[in-house]
Amino acid sequence: MITRQRLAAGACALLAALAAGIALPSTALADETTAAAPKVDLVLDVSGSMRARDIDGGSRMAAAKQAFNEVLDATPEDVQLGIRTLGANYPGDDQKTGCKDTAQLYPVGPLDRTEAKAAVATLAPTGWTPIGPALLQAAGDLDGGTGSKRIVLISDGEDTCAPLDPCEVAREIAAKGIGLTIDTLGLVPSTRMRQQLSCIAEATGGTYTSVQHTDELTDRVNQLVDRAADPVVTPVATEGAQQCAQAPTLKSGLFTDREEFGQQRWYRVDVLPGQELRASVSVSADRDVTPAYGVLLRAVTAKGREIVRGEAAGNGRTDVISTGLRYPKRDSDADEPVAESVCLQVTHSFSAASGVKTSPGLPLELTIDVVDGPSPAADVAAFGLGRGWWLLGALVLTGFVAGLLWGWLSRWRVAVWRTN
Repeated sequence: MITRQRLAAGACALLAALAAGIALPSTALADETTAAAPKVDLVLDVSGSMRARDIDGGSRMAAAKQAFNEVLDATPEDVQLGIRTLGANYPGDDQKTGCKDTAQLYPVGPLDRTEAKAAVATLAPTGWTPIGPALLQAAGDLDGGTGSKRIVLISDGEDTCAPLDPCEVAREIAAKGIGLTIDTLGLVPSTRMRQQLSCIAEATGGTYTSVQHTDELTDRVNQLVDRAADPVVTPVATEGAQQCAQAPTLKSGLFTDREEFGQQRWYRVDVLPGQELRASVSVSADRDVTPAYGVLLRAVTAKGREIVRGEAAGNGRTDVISTGLRYPKRDSDADEPVAESVCLQVTHSFSAASGVKTSPGLPLELTIDVVDGPSPAADVAAFGLGRGWWLLGALVLTGFVAGLLWGWLSRWRVAVWRTN
């Protein structure tokens, strides 16, 4: 006989099982959401030079604090944000100690705006400018998770902790392949600082911006924080060949590879009649290279005939150089369209500086996009000038007819005059 106690116990067990069955997927979903949450670490220079009063009549530190408060208010809910300082705690003259002066002011995670603002309010310009050590620590702050990772560095001067070159630190971070981007903002229009901050940003595919007003600083940091929340396209690793015949066939997407100095990489893309191939390539120097270099992207047929090319040259002011091309495949009268195998050749003229390792090759990023081409009704490319030929023809015909009419009227008026 089933007693009421057993029935109640069974009901409780059933409810518990149902609750567990419902709770487990929810927990798993929450874990996945947390793992994929975008992360941003704001790295602020709090060195002694931030006392200077040259931004909108106030100090650089005051402008940074105001910008941070407005950014914290506007940070999207799904972004995990942290704040790291450099030069905020040690006021002395010992360089060894000063170059260790970087601290996590607010940990990267779900944002408590009140707590973060209170932490920012305590900052006062103090010491050195250890940009390199701060970047290394900031990369550790962002460790873990599968979402995008971004460091936003705000500084008013160069690193003062050589020989730890912050540009080399950025290249080391990029070489780890952890998908971390560093954006830099300079508060002073200094050529040397611009070169250093530009190098840091470009080593990781980031951007450098010079700002001289508080509202500019606020707007730019807000843009970068919002950008971290945008969907990230994960590039696919591939390996190009030394000849077109052995090249891998790629479809639309983003691909990464490495190319040795003095070598070339080949890839293949199938393009159907009526489609257009759009391709671009970026090659970045993740080590010290000579100042003059270039990159060439060629599209050729399987038989070696060049179709179109794109090329660009660099002068040493940037570590990344890019170029692209477009190839529209004309429509075919065949009942069953046959794809054309287009070979893409990537060549660069970077050369390593003296004593620098040449292996592995330089990282390159290749974007392939195969889309529907222009409709046949609009395709008048055979004329070269497109619709301009129709306009030119209409103008010529109009002029010819007008000339005939004018000549006839002139002769008629002369004949009437003579008669009278």
